[in-house]
Amino acid sequence: MAEQSRAGWYQGPRDTPVAALARAVAAHPDKTFLDFGGETYSYGAFDGLTNRLGHALTALGVGEGETVVTMLDNNIDAVAAWIGINKIHAVSVPLNTALLGEFLRHQVEDAAAAILICEAHYLDRIVAIADRLTFLKLILVRGDLASAVACAIPVRALDDHRGDDDTAMERLPDPAALNALIYTSGTTGPSKGCMMSGNQMCHVARLLLRASPIGHDDIYWTPLPFFHLNAIATGAVSVLLVGATMSISPRFSVSGFWPAIEASGATVVSILGSLGTMLARAAENEAMKRCFGQVHTVKGNPFSEDIKAIWRERFGAKRIGSNAYGLTEALVTTLPADEPAAPGSSGKCAAEFDVRIFDDHNNEVPLGQAGEIVVRPLYPDIMFKGYWRRPEETLKLMGDLWFHTGDIGKFDEQGFFYFVDRKKDYLRRRGENISSFEMESALLLHPDIAEVAVHAVPSNVGEDDLKVTARLKPDATLKEEALCRWLIERVPSYAVPRYIEFRETLPTNPQGRVLKYKLRDEGATDTTWDFEKSDVKVAKR
Repeated sequence: MAEQSRAGWYQGPRDTPVAALARAVAAHPDKTFLDFGGETYSYGAFDGLTNRLGHALTALGVGEGETVVTMLDNNIDAVAAWIGINKIHAVSVPLNTALLGEFLRHQVEDAAAAILICEAHYLDRIVAIADRLTFLKLILVRGDLASAVACAIPVRALDDHRGDDDTAMERLPDPAALNALIYTSGTTGPSKGCMMSGNQMCHVARLLLRASPIGHDDIYWTPLPFFHLNAIATGAVSVLLVGATMSISPRFSVSGFWPAIEASGATVVSILGSLGTMLARAAENEAMKRCFGQVHTVKGNPFSEDIKAIWRERFGAKRIGSNAYGLTEALVTTLPADEPAAPGSSGKCAAEFDVRIFDDHNNEVPLGQAGEIVVRPLYPDIMFKGYWRRPEETLKLMGDLWFHTGDIGKFDEQGFFYFVDRKKDYLRRRGENISSFEMESALLLHPDIAEVAVHAVPSNVGEDDLKVTARLKPDATLKEEALCRWLIERVPSYAVPRYIEFRETLPTNPQGRVLKYKLRDEGATDTTWDFEKSDVKVAKR
């Protein structure tokens, strides 16, 4: 067991994003809360906007505990809808804007909402599935709705339902009540809605503020979408808690990054680690030079030690990466900002959780040994409340009162935690365990690799054979045998893949995650290169 884990049950802080906003409005109503490329909203103005929208939704019949689905780009309405829905004690359901077809129908129907708010340019996707939606009664459209829409469900302009009553709500939400449903990616089956309380949202923010503090005068910049927990909890809620300013970009661009940072005055950046790698290797520009040292903190996982060094030396950043491990269901490890992390680790077990490593029989394994990460909270309402309308799925992962993450990890003697792999992606080849995560990290260091999946292929000698399925960068001329020879110098001999295949695209879900189960099912195809049919030799090391 991690040294930080402890028995007992503790009350802990009780909070919600709505309560945090109320405190911020009382303290500094005129301070800028949100900045959308120069379109700014003070804390007070945002409070009034969300009050009006909340009252308007109540007038449309939204009741306490009911869901409201949104499909919005990064703009003021994406943030205001979330808080406005919460202010009337309803549940926000932000959907990935890449969804369409059956993926979209499943989540809209599963959420069981009567009202959906969407951008005008996503309306045709809703119209296409409207006759198969049994709960949805009204679609509110943000943007141009100049002509009548032929749809099985009534369609109205959001502008006609923004409301004009900006009086404050009579009571704040209960910290234990549902704040949002955040849908999982559904790589092996239908996506599931994680039931998130307002207190969990604030807990996630507090944990990451502990790891990477920001202050009242900071400007927090992100291009990450408001249908993911990152922008919502670690971004907006963190900013609310400290009274900072949040600058939100509609999208990420390597060439436009430093001009955006300069224009916004950003001092804190929240991106995904892969974007951090792209920026670290990008060509210089004048805005980059002028911004040296302006950004003191870059949030996001994963950042390799090499990429962290580039951010420090090239851009003058001081804190890079989050050194945290968690899922939408629970953020369970982190590290205080003043405590150095062991290289490759994701911090230590947060004091609010009991985190252990189990084998396949639910026995705790010794320190240093990998196994499944299991979790239980030591404080109320800091972990998800289960999967929406799926008690069986919830029970499957929590039947023994531990939440089984489905991930493989380990703790060392000093209490540092290391993520190893997704359990379903963990490979065993000829007596050796292989982490697909570590293999993919190694492959992405090759300058010609744009995207890669490492996965199992059934072996004729038992266990697994290893296959690399990759997408090359434009104009790359890399051959499979050359990649294999490159890997031989960089990975253990037992991890050298038997199969390599280059493709134009990899199968993904709407969140962009590679569907490895499809690649596993396809196995070695007619266009797959086979190490065992080549002249390449590997010396055991």
